[in-house]
Amino acid sequence: MKKAAVILGSDSDLPVVEKAFSVFEELQIPYEAHVFSAHRTPEEAKAFARSAADNGFGAIVCAAGMAAHLAGAFAAETVLPVIGIPIKSGPLGGMDALLSTVMMPSGIPVATVAIDGAKNAAYLVAEIFALSDGELTKRLLEVRKKSKEDVLKKDAQLQARRG
Repeated sequence: MKKAAVILGSDSDLPVVEKAFSVFEELQIPYEAHVFSAHRTPEEAKAFARSAADNGFGAIVCAAGMAAHLAGAFAAETVLPVIGIPIKSGPLGGMDALLSTVMMPSGIPVATVAIDGAKNAAYLVAEIFALSDGELTKRLLEVRKKSKEDVLKKDAQLQARRG
């Protein structure tokens, strides 16, 4: 199985991104996490993006707030799928990061999840990897089944309380 790369624009993004780590661990997807800045470490970020496929990565998740150029900078340097997590920060509450992440030029796509949507970023990576991994597909289907059961259980509890 390919690895997922998780790139944080700052270590302050870690509390949000740890939710993606939990999904990767639950689904048994190998991953690495690194801190690179599109503005402070552009050469290191570029080198990582350019070598990611050769180093066994199958997708890259980038988490950044405010100007949020990180995902776009990575997408410009690789043809691997890049998924952006806009991080809630600054006076605009993450809307600036959301718009910066989602508004990419034609031909350089960044799949973008909700503000602080680290879990969905990890699930999207899992769905991409599952295209060529039947066992991962089964694990994803089990997660969905459990989620359904949890919702139905909560509904039953609500109905019992309302009597």
